[in-house]
Amino acid sequence: MKSILTVLILFAAPLLSPAAEQPVFAEGKAVAQGIAIAGAPDGGAEHGIPQKALGLGKEEGFITNSMLVTWIVALALILFARIATRKMQEVPTGAQNFWEWLVQSLYEFLEGIIGHDLVKKTFWFFATIFIFILFTNWFGLIPGVGTIGWGVQGEHGFEVTRPLLRGGNADLNMTAAMAMLFFFFWTIWALQANGVKGFFLHLFGPKGESSGALKLLLIVIFFLVGFLEVFSILFRPVSLSFRLYGNIFAGENMLEAMSNLVPGLGWLLPVPFYFMELLVGLVQALVFMLLTAVFTMLICMHEEGHEKAHH
Repeated sequence: MKSILTVLILFAAPLLSPAAEQPVFAEGKAVAQGIAIAGAPDGGAEHGIPQKALGLGKEEGFITNSMLVTWIVALALILFARIATRKMQEVPTGAQNFWEWLVQSLYEFLEGIIGHDLVKKTFWFFATIFIFILFTNWFGLIPGVGTIGWGVQGEHGFEVTRPLLRGGNADLNMTAAMAMLFFFFWTIWALQANGVKGFFLHLFGPKGESSGALKLLLIVIFFLVGFLEVFSILFRPVSLSFRLYGNIFAGENMLEAMSNLVPGLGWLLPVPFYFMELLVGLVQALVFMLLTAVFTMLICMHEEGHEKAHH
């Protein structure tokens, strides 16, 4: 598990794409009065959580508040795993007991879905994805995340316009990085399971037994269907990244709206929604893991079928 969790570092520092540019700040009198985002109707601070992660500090920077959260979560998980496995006991207790229960439960769950042979090869990735996404989602619910940072003094008190911390998966760069990383490993596993020739036959080759003119017709049909399959495969990283980002970002905006709905009750109204977001964080981590596991099984399942036939 020590080796497994070091992969979390790969998720902790995704390179920001040029699209993740920082908001443009007004100059002149607006800056003299405080930080104000250009384009706001009233010239004041933009309400709600911004779609893009913001650089730390009052000035723009490469390190964003969402990157800082991913670093904290990754470091905490690695340290916890090392502490839990530092003194292994035959009868586990405490942290070791919890860690072994989590890993064994995930292994048995995935084994029942993608099979014994495939889970031995891919479990390290799917378990890491699930654990990292789950605790990153829950870290974003800690009080202070999104509410502590730099801002301006408004009519209703101090308004944070550049928070110090932001939910890691509420940043599209983060979810897209994980989706592209999966696509990279998916390609490797597909080529290992099928070979180059078998990989293309899996996409474009005819399925089923036929002969004569029907066989020629099926070859043409499945060749055309193969292009649709390629388009579907290329779209998977997009759907994976936007699904996770959209749900987490919407949840944080809902909590933000509930906290500002009624002045004086901002500490009470979001409480029921916190419990819902705890469930959403678990479900989204599970969905991301299951979809990636099923995508992998679909490209590798016929190989397992051949192996069973040989045995």
